[in-house]
Amino acid sequence: MSNTKSEKYRFEEDSMGKLKVPTDALWGAQTQRAINNFPISGQPMPRQFIRALGLVKQAAAVVNADLGHLSKARASAIGKAAKQIIAGKVDAHFPIDVYQTGSGTSSNMNANEVITNLANVGRKNSLIHPNDHVNMGQSSNDVIPTAMQLGASLQLQEDLLPALEHLYQTLKNRAKELKHEVKTGRTHLMDAMPVTFGQELATWAEQVKSNIERLKSAQIRLRKLPQGGTAVGTGINADPKFAVAMAAELSQATGFKFEKAGNLFVGISSLDVAVELSGQLKTTAVSLMKIANDLRWMNSGPLAGIGEIELLALQPGSSIMPGKVNPVIPEATAMVCAKVIGNDSTITVAGQSGNFQLNVMLPVTISCLTESIEILSNVSRLLADKAIAGFKVRRDRIDEALSRNPILVTALNAVIGYEKGAATAKQAYKEGRSILEVAMETTGLSEAELKRLLDPLKLTKGGIGK
Repeated sequence: MSNTKSEKYRFEEDSMGKLKVPTDALWGAQTQRAINNFPISGQPMPRQFIRALGLVKQAAAVVNADLGHLSKARASAIGKAAKQIIAGKVDAHFPIDVYQTGSGTSSNMNANEVITNLANVGRKNSLIHPNDHVNMGQSSNDVIPTAMQLGASLQLQEDLLPALEHLYQTLKNRAKELKHEVKTGRTHLMDAMPVTFGQELATWAEQVKSNIERLKSAQIRLRKLPQGGTAVGTGINADPKFAVAMAAELSQATGFKFEKAGNLFVGISSLDVAVELSGQLKTTAVSLMKIANDLRWMNSGPLAGIGEIELLALQPGSSIMPGKVNPVIPEATAMVCAKVIGNDSTITVAGQSGNFQLNVMLPVTISCLTESIEILSNVSRLLADKAIAGFKVRRDRIDEALSRNPILVTALNAVIGYEKGAATAKQAYKEGRSILEVAMETTGLSEAELKRLLDPLKLTKGGIGK
């Protein structure tokens, strides 16, 4: 860090010349140029990515020392500084906007400069250089996609997969609890054959389980890192052993298995792995949107809607209508899902922007991917704990609708035929009478036989009525 030239600023120098940097800033000239060049959104790169960037730099120092290219003293100083980045102690010194150079070079140099200044504090002679030492054997072109994949993988493992597993278990538990609670099924939003709440919730649980499996499948490719490809994928200026050693060191540091990508060019020139993961996040969002909207419909009313369930009352629902309570958790879930679907569209476009040996939409991809994982993780737990786990079944409303459902006549098809069944259903609906009452007049079957054939719980088990 250069000597202070004024009370508020110091001068830093890079290959393009000198410029002012705030006195207390840990970054240097290249970071400051990016700050000056990209005053766009005010949104810095996400914490999860900065953490991953710190892990990459820490691992690189260890590997370069082990391979004999970096002194133990320099490696130790870089490692100690990188740990502060990993721990989130210097996040304020990573101010560069998401909308920056498309390779993320500015963010890579931001990390190199912060680590350099942290490592050189208290030293008369600068022991560490940002390019020669912190960036040894690396390029922004392999560091940034590696940090993206590393950060997303850790987010999945630590946040989203546990959150979805919690939602899955919550749905399974409630499905078991409500397996004998019969309700009117609906197709086209119209009355259909009966189902149980257990069947309905078990369906949602299976959707969530399938999404967990999809994300785990994407995780396999996410953990194949392009680190070691350096500038274009050839590995120029990196030890031939660097790529394999980096994957091993990152595995050791995180406790999760990473490996060298089979083709180092792919992860630098394309965003296919991010596009795949985003697609699975979108699928998860679509599933959660369906669940959220079903809950909103089932909760609607409470008098003029379907009113089958009563969600937890969490807050007043209106600034003008006293007593109104809204399904706020499903609504929040739906908005999260809309955002994730929008993020996927951005990542899809970004994935198409790989020209020759480099993709140049990495920062926005990282931002969108990180946000999608984070908000899906958070809302999945809220949906489980504040909507699924606590809703009450309104048995009175359900039984009233079920007893008058003309579609129950479907169970009589095998006995009286479709045409007579249709006529019976239409008469019951027109006269506002139960299907049992009308069928006693139109079918010639006894009340006992009709009650047996039209038992709603038995009808949820399928098969042919006899």
